[in-house]
Amino acid sequence: MLDTTNTISKVPVDFTAVKARQQGAWSSGDYAVVGTTLQIVGEELCEALDLRAGQRVLDVAAGNGNVTLAAARRWCDVTSTDYVPALLERGQERAHAERLNITFREADAEALPFPDKSFDAVVSTFGVMFTPDHDRAAGELIRACKSGGKIGLANWTPEGFIGQLFKTIGKHLPPPPGVKSPALWGTRARIDEMFSANASSIKVAQRHFVFRYRSTDHWLEIFKGYYGPVLKAFAALEPAAQSALESDIRALLSHFNRSGDDAVIIPSEYLEIVCTRR
Repeated sequence: MLDTTNTISKVPVDFTAVKARQQGAWSSGDYAVVGTTLQIVGEELCEALDLRAGQRVLDVAAGNGNVTLAAARRWCDVTSTDYVPALLERGQERAHAERLNITFREADAEALPFPDKSFDAVVSTFGVMFTPDHDRAAGELIRACKSGGKIGLANWTPEGFIGQLFKTIGKHLPPPPGVKSPALWGTRARIDEMFSANASSIKVAQRHFVFRYRSTDHWLEIFKGYYGPVLKAFAALEPAAQSALESDIRALLSHFNRSGDDAVIIPSEYLEIVCTRR
């Protein structure tokens, strides 16, 4: 999608403008249709964190609440945040259906409205990695986490399917100059850069989430209709360019698909991170 090198860009970036565009993308469609399929990642992250009943947990860029719900099911005191109100509403609907007591609050991951060291654990699955200012967002995760607490993340890697999907989109719709790839959050080197100075330990593990859809056409229908970044990419292109992008995405799906038939079964690599706050 974006520059996946680990170099420091000297191009000045208008983070406010980039964030506004990103917020518009994630507000379009209905991410919850895709997000709900990722629930297992939230469950596995909570196990990796070894969460305990009664702990205060903050879910940052929570989307429709996968880690939020997983932590609440473990009797944690959970606050779920996102900068897209409609996604918080989806999380609230899910919490209500499961009779889970969760606090939902609109918040920017780069300016969290909580005092220092407020939470025993700060988590995010495929959320905070999309903030335009990586270092500022990482600093907020660290600031909100108490000493001895844990920061738990699940981030798509550059080499995995979703990382390559964004790279493919970037070939057709280049990102703003100087904006770093969100997939860098899925590399150990970048995680160390952002967190090691404030961590007593950092543990990472390569995991895979498996996308399962009826067919390539079904995957395209869902992602073009509900997944904001894909929806917005197609909307920004002329018909001929849309066809070229779709052709490249179909080729990518074919490359990663291990079903052996018409179904889509695609393992997508992500990095699971557990950082203990110094």
